[in-house]
Amino acid sequence: MTKPADLRREAFRTTIDGKPVDLFTLRNRNGAVVRITNYGAKIEQILVPDRDGVLGDVVQGYDGIDPVVNGQPSMGSFIGRYCGRIAGGRFTLDGVEHHTTVNSPPNTLHGGTRGSRFRVFAARQLDESSLELTYVFQDGEEGFPGTLPVRLVYALDDANALTIAWTAVAADKATVANFTDHTFFNLSGDLGSSILDHVATVQGNRYLALDAAAVPTGETVDVAGTPFDFRSPAAFGARIGADHPMLALGKGYDLHYVVDKPTGALGLHARVVHSGSGRVLEVRSTEPGLQLYTGNFLEGKAPRDVGKGGTLYTRHSAFCLEPSHFPNAVNLPAFPSTVLRPGQWYTGRIVYGFGIA
Repeated sequence: MTKPADLRREAFRTTIDGKPVDLFTLRNRNGAVVRITNYGAKIEQILVPDRDGVLGDVVQGYDGIDPVVNGQPSMGSFIGRYCGRIAGGRFTLDGVEHHTTVNSPPNTLHGGTRGSRFRVFAARQLDESSLELTYVFQDGEEGFPGTLPVRLVYALDDANALTIAWTAVAADKATVANFTDHTFFNLSGDLGSSILDHVATVQGNRYLALDAAAVPTGETVDVAGTPFDFRSPAAFGARIGADHPMLALGKGYDLHYVVDKPTGALGLHARVVHSGSGRVLEVRSTEPGLQLYTGNFLEGKAPRDVGKGGTLYTRHSAFCLEPSHFPNAVNLPAFPSTVLRPGQWYTGRIVYGFGIA
């Protein structure tokens, strides 16, 4: 394990779009630490102990705001107004076709070119272990209808669990919303090392079939007999090289599971173990689906992939577990709805619980 980078607050302090940017630190009584910048609501560092009680950094991120701006755009970010892909950058709501910014041709990805990944949130540290971030998506922003204020609360408890809770409301007209968190994890504490030895369990019996543009078709597929069956613990690397068109399309795991849990309930989505350090991550959420991504497009190239302490982030050096509603649900009525009517609230939670095996 490498020594965690010493992130300096002054390296993150600047002004973007006329708004102050900063780095905020959450601590609990056990010494665990989470550091978040309000630019993109990005988690830049999580320090949790290994089996020997030694703190290690288990998330990829950057040393300062300039590397963040020039780095992987989704890394550590809260994703909105609409995470995942929207087919063709268009959807119809109440008979009106809306055209959203196409930033991953031919689709809209993660809210467009100026989604929440690139926005400065208003920030207020609530106490030593919690942070409030707020942002208002404007009517027409990135082509989406309706004003949508969102409030996030990040809270680190004394059991070493980080909760991200959101509330948002359709303030004036019907809109759509789908949120997630896009933290890149490596439980070893060596942020440039492979995660293919990490052992995962995913609470999903089915996954979403994708078309050639990596957009869900509306079909769900049984995981049995496929490389995507993580119902029993398996290393990420055990089947990542299997001959399957979706593995070829994503250059590794990049797919969405239908999570086996009651609708709307906070339930277990996935569990990942790193035997070398003994660290365990359990992901729980209220959302119906889970995107698994194994850092397939980390390339070790400057400046985008040069991380904390000069560490190169290379292919499969991190994994993401992103709870959300299903991608492209705006165009697939059979999927759980992501439409919000005027005055309707969208609330949800993601909990990252850290422990020792």
